[in-house]
Amino acid sequence: MADYGHELAFGTFITPQNQRPEEVVALAQVTERAGLDLATFQDHPYQPAFLDTWTLLSWVAAKTERLRVSANVLNLPLRPPAVIARAAASLDLLSGGRVELGLGAGAFWDGIEAMGGRRLTPGQSVDALSEAIDVIRAIWDVSERGGVRVDGEHHRVHGAKRGPAPAHDISIWLGAYKPRMLRLTGGKADGWLPSLSYLPPDQFAPANAAIDAAASAAGRDPREVRRLLNISGAFSDSASGLLQGPPRQWVEQLLALVLDHGFSTFILAADDARTIERFGQEVAPALREAVARERRAAGTETGTVIRGPKALALRREGIDYDALPATLAAQAVEPGDRDYAAVRSTYIRGGSPGLVLRARDAADVQAALAYAREQAVPLAIRSGGHGISGRSTNDGGIVLDVGALNAIELLDPASGRVRLGPGARWGEVAQALAPHGLAISSGDYGDVGVGGLATTGGIGFMARKHGLTIDRVVAAELVLADGTLVRADADHHPDLFWAVRGAGANFGVVTAIELEAAPLGEVVFSTMAFEASASLLERWGAVVEAAPRELTSFLGLYAQRRDAPVVQLHTLWAGDDVGAATDALTPLLSIGPLLDQQAHLLPYPAVVPAHGGQHTGGGAAPAFRAGLLHHVTPQAAEAIFGLAASGVAPMQQLRAVGGAVNDLDPLATAYAHRTQSFSLNAVGGSRRLLDERWDALIAPHTDGLYLSFDSDPRPERLHDAFPGETLARLRRLKARYDPGNRFDQNFAIPPADLAEPALPV
Repeated sequence: MADYGHELAFGTFITPQNQRPEEVVALAQVTERAGLDLATFQDHPYQPAFLDTWTLLSWVAAKTERLRVSANVLNLPLRPPAVIARAAASLDLLSGGRVELGLGAGAFWDGIEAMGGRRLTPGQSVDALSEAIDVIRAIWDVSERGGVRVDGEHHRVHGAKRGPAPAHDISIWLGAYKPRMLRLTGGKADGWLPSLSYLPPDQFAPANAAIDAAASAAGRDPREVRRLLNISGAFSDSASGLLQGPPRQWVEQLLALVLDHGFSTFILAADDARTIERFGQEVAPALREAVARERRAAGTETGTVIRGPKALALRREGIDYDALPATLAAQAVEPGDRDYAAVRSTYIRGGSPGLVLRARDAADVQAALAYAREQAVPLAIRSGGHGISGRSTNDGGIVLDVGALNAIELLDPASGRVRLGPGARWGEVAQALAPHGLAISSGDYGDVGVGGLATTGGIGFMARKHGLTIDRVVAAELVLADGTLVRADADHHPDLFWAVRGAGANFGVVTAIELEAAPLGEVVFSTMAFEASASLLERWGAVVEAAPRELTSFLGLYAQRRDAPVVQLHTLWAGDDVGAATDALTPLLSIGPLLDQQAHLLPYPAVVPAHGGQHTGGGAAPAFRAGLLHHVTPQAAEAIFGLAASGVAPMQQLRAVGGAVNDLDPLATAYAHRTQSFSLNAVGGSRRLLDERWDALIAPHTDGLYLSFDSDPRPERLHDAFPGETLARLRRLKARYDPGNRFDQNFAIPPADLAEPALPV
C-alpha cells in the first residue's frame, strides 16, 4: 500500500489547438460544469498549430468561476522563471487563487532552439529547472527583505524585486520520469505529474520510492508531494483494457492506482465534451466514495501532512502539536511550513509564533480556544492583522487568526443593518455597501480588519457626523473563554454588549458583528499641505471644532531631520453638497502658509480602498503613544510642536472627534471618552525616549487614551483608557466572563478578584 492520503482531485488535459479556439475554451467550461477541479493544457511555444498556453490559461480563468488552471507542463527553456513567477502570481490574484504551476525541464530541443532557446543536455536541463524553482519561490516570497538573488549556472537573478505574492499557495508540479528529475521532485516540488502513456504501471513503485527517498533526505515528509497522473481512455459498454470500458471499470482501476501507488489527482486527456461529462459525473464521485470507504477501513491517515525532521526541529516548547484537533490541523501553520512567512507577522511588527490556527467558522474558533487553553504559551487573536500595537502576533505562542471569517452581508437595506465577519477589511465593507448608498465610518485605511476596530473604537473620517464605529454596532457574536458561543445585544447579555464596544479584546473572540450603516452617496475629500507651526495646530483645532458635523479632519505633522516640519490635512465632508463642503473647507485654507491643496467629489470606497496587502512586519517596530485632548490649546499646540522638533517623534497625527462621538453618555459603552474633541498619536523609533518626552511634554495636556494607537505596555495605561467606574465595571465583568484572564495579551483588564495594588478600583 502506498496511499499518501491526499484529497482526490480530477481534471482535464485539453489540446490547445488554434483552428477553433472557442472549442478549447468551451471544453474547459464543460470541465467546470461536470464538477471537475482542474483544466490543463500542454505548452509547446514552437508549435504554430497551438494557442499560446499562458494566454489561454488567462482566458480560461476569466471564462470560468471556480476551475483551477495549469500548464501541463510549462516549457521552462522558453519562459524565464522570474517572468513565470510574476505571471503566475498575477493570474492567481486576478482569478481568486485558481492557478497551479506545472513545470517541465524541456524536450523537443530542435523546436526550442529554433525559437531562440538554448539547447541543454539532460543533466543541464534538470539543474536549470532546480534553479528556476528557487527563483520562482523567491519572487513569491514577499516576507523576505531585499531583492532576489539566485546565482545559478543557467538562471541568474541579481536583486530582482519581490512580488507580487500569489492569492494562494501555488503548487509546483514537475513532469518527471528519470532519476535526477524524480530526486528533484522529492526535494523541491509539490507534486509529481507523469503521463500514463509515457510511464508504464510497473514503473510507478520505483519512481515513488525515488521521490520518497529524496523527500526524506531533504527533511520533508513524502506526503508533502502530491502524486498526479495524466490518463487517457474511452468509455464503452464492455471492458477491453485499462480505462477502456464502463465507468464502474474506470473506478475499480483508478482505485488501485490510489491505494497501491498513491495517485490522488487524475487528469483526463480528452477533447470530447461527452467523455469529460461522464468522467466528472460518473467516475469522479464514485471514486471519491470508494476511496473514502477503503481509507476508513484501512485507517489511512489523511489531511495535514506530517512534517519532516527539519520542520519538527523548529517546533516550540509549551505547545503539544500532536494534540491539535484534526478539524484545525488542515489550516494550521507552524514554523517550517511554506505559509509561515505569510502569517507570522502583522502590518508593522514581526513575530515568530509557534503555531497559527486559521479558523474558518465559529466552531473552529471554539475548538482553537479549547486547544489553546491546554497549552503553556500566550494566545494572540488576529482579524485583519493591521493593529499597530503588534499584539495580534507573538513569539513562541499561538495565534488564532480569524481572517477567513470575512463575510459581508447586508441584512436590511432599509435600516442599513449589515453583518460582518471579523476578518473582513473595511475597504471591502465600503465597496460592498456603496452600491446601496450606505457607509460605516471606519478609520482611515481600508486594510484594517473589522474585528479589532469594531470592538475598540473606530475613529474614522466620518466620526463627527456618524460617531465611532462601535457606536453603530447593534449586536456581536463571540466565543467566550470557556468556549461558549453567545450573542450580545441590547436584549441578550447586555452587560457583555456594553463591554464589547470598547474593550472587546478582553472578553472573547468575535465571530460576527452587526452594525447599522448610514445613508451616504459621494463625499468631498480634500488634501492640504502647510508649513508647520504651533499656531497653525491651534488654528486648525478651532476651525474644526466650529465646523459643521459633516466635516472631519485629520492632521499629520511630519518633522524630518533635514526638512522643515510640514502639516498635511486629510479632510472629509460626509455628503455630496459641494457648495456646503466648500464653505466648510475654505476656513482651513487660511490656517497657515499653504503649500498645496486639492479636493474631489468621489465615492467613499475611494477614500478607504482595500489594498489586500500581505503583512510582513516592518523591520524595527516603532513605538506609539496616544492621548485625547479636549481642545488644541496654545499650550497643547506648543507641546505637540515641541515633541516634533525634538526629533523623538518625527510623525504625529491629530484626529478630530467630538460631534456625534460626544452625543453618547460616557457610561453608555466601555469607550468612555465622550467629552474630548481630538485624538493625538505619535510615532518614534525609541520607546524609552518617546515615553520620556511624551510623559514630560504631552501627558499634562491629555485626558484619556485610545488603545488602538498606543504600544506602551505599562499597566497604568488602563486607567487612561478606562477611567473610574468604567474600569471597575469592566473588571467585575471580566471576573464573570474570563475569570482565568485567558484574553490577556491586548491591554489586559485583570478580573476583579485578581486586583493588584497598582490598579485600585
